[in-house]
Amino acid sequence: MAAAGATAAPGAPAASGRPPRRPADSRASASPAGIPTLSLSEALAGLRAYVAPERRRVLTASLLLLLAGAIGLLQPLVVQRVLGGADPMRGAGVFVALLMGLVILGAGVSAYGNYQLTAAAEGAVLTARRRLTGHILRLPMADFRRRTPGDLMARVTGDTTLLRQVVLQTLVQAATSVVTAIGALVLMACLDLVLLGASVLAILLLLGLVGLVMPRIRDASLGAQNAIGEMGSVLDRALSAFTTVKACGTEQFEAERVGAAAEDAYRHGVNRARWDSVATATAALAVHLVFLVVLGVGGLRVADGTISVATLVAFLLYVLFLAQPVMALVAVGASFQTGRAAMQRIGDVLRLPIEPPRATDASREMPAAGPAAVDTEELRFDRVSFTYPGAPAPALRSFTLTVPAVGLTALVGTSGAGKSTALGLIERFHDPDAGAIRLDGVDLRCWDLHELRAAIGYVEQDAPVMAGSLRENLVYAAEGDVTDAELRRALEATRLQPLLHRLGDDLDAPIQYRGVSLSGGERQRVAIARALLRRPRLLLLDEATSQLDAVNEAALRDVIHELSGRTAVLAVAHRLSTVRRADRIAVVHAGTVQAIGTHEELLRGDPLYARLAAHQLLPDEGGSARRG
Repeated sequence: MAAAGATAAPGAPAASGRPPRRPADSRASASPAGIPTLSLSEALAGLRAYVAPERRRVLTASLLLLLAGAIGLLQPLVVQRVLGGADPMRGAGVFVALLMGLVILGAGVSAYGNYQLTAAAEGAVLTARRRLTGHILRLPMADFRRRTPGDLMARVTGDTTLLRQVVLQTLVQAATSVVTAIGALVLMACLDLVLLGASVLAILLLLGLVGLVMPRIRDASLGAQNAIGEMGSVLDRALSAFTTVKACGTEQFEAERVGAAAEDAYRHGVNRARWDSVATATAALAVHLVFLVVLGVGGLRVADGTISVATLVAFLLYVLFLAQPVMALVAVGASFQTGRAAMQRIGDVLRLPIEPPRATDASREMPAAGPAAVDTEELRFDRVSFTYPGAPAPALRSFTLTVPAVGLTALVGTSGAGKSTALGLIERFHDPDAGAIRLDGVDLRCWDLHELRAAIGYVEQDAPVMAGSLRENLVYAAEGDVTDAELRRALEATRLQPLLHRLGDDLDAPIQYRGVSLSGGERQRVAIARALLRRPRLLLLDEATSQLDAVNEAALRDVIHELSGRTAVLAVAHRLSTVRRADRIAVVHAGTVQAIGTHEELLRGDPLYARLAAHQLLPDEGGSARRG
């Protein structure tokens, strides 16, 4: 059975069930060389935007770390004072105590400065996550569907986490390392210019090599982050169809697909680690080379009496002190390249257009509807045409329909005719390519988007139930407070008392992830109860009774019929029992409304409806699960 299941899985090879190797030009494994990268100024501007709310902590950390660096710079001078007198050990106890005090003070100041810096870095991550999450949730439907949830989650979690490292090393440590290095070089110049010149030449020679490595670190980091996003996408594919994976016995197949994506991330990560190691080793070599050069040249200058031994020792201590900022600057460069790749991936999402924000009470301008429009119609499609992005043919063609302010209007037709598309256009998940949809005589594009959706109750085909309590699921879309009595009335109206009883009569009882503890019919009825609590002026039902048994369907039909007596209800249906009592039925074929009438009128006048009715409007039991 497992083999058969694996064979049936889309894209699975018939013989071994092993996933095919992805081509070399797949997104995760593609060379990022051809991908436009952020310029240095753009990357720094983006980083400043995330750090701006934490500027006080960053300033405090900067001052403390600079103070710690200054305290460190004093220590070699104390050593020179001890060794440079006529009697080198005279008063050594005082100087040793002073040196120990400086070490302890420097450690304390550095520790608190690093705490402030780490807290600022966490704040920057929080800012980035809030901004990115808010942007993703406001993406238009078309842009959202072009991306996978797994990749978007990788950007919110993994890419934003990399900002912590960038803030820790780039903004403050870079500045403090530069200042500390300059301070050390100035004091080294005061001790001996010849030794300083030899030191600078050796450092510049090897750090030039580090500059050649940095672009490779950036490319490897971008490739690694893209591969992690791809791995999240593949894993989300398997987890979202977990029941199907189990039923088809394709666990190994999906595990190998995720493993292949993980291998891509591994290869890019190893490549990044390789170049990180080269940069770090080069910096370490530079420091050791400087030490040896200073030791050799300084020894000669001590021998000819140009400088004293105390000066050479102090200079060597400054060389050792210089090692820390030099190594830190190399780490900053490598870290910044990684963060630059992360900021590019975050920016790719933030640059996508979003739906308009919710209007404030002061700025909200509700469309004015004339009395005649309100009295005669609730909603009108006027020669609407629409094609999904990338689709070969239009989903709707000159779609014209009037939905009165009160009553039940049913949409029927074969699967893929465009029925669900029409509901999506009402919610403005997409906008028409041609024609207009008007509510109260005003084009939907002129409405405040949030006011429009607040007036609509929408029950989709899949009827999602979210992790959380039953109460949270019911009041999810409700405006204002909802009393327990109102919740129980909604549960009674949708025949969910048995579910409440099973949950111990507790409205706060938890519902498992994706509502897996509920039946399909229960999930659908929870979604309908949620829509009813929204008190909509327009109720959209997309196959709302498709998963109900005959008894519960009949009860829910009564609820819908009662509701349609005081508001507009537009329902997509494949069951004859659902549409027989509709005030009007629109027959949709090939994206257009070809006939409108009552059940009896259409039986006599429309061959397609008569044929559908003869088959109980269910020529394809799987049709309700597909778009249209």
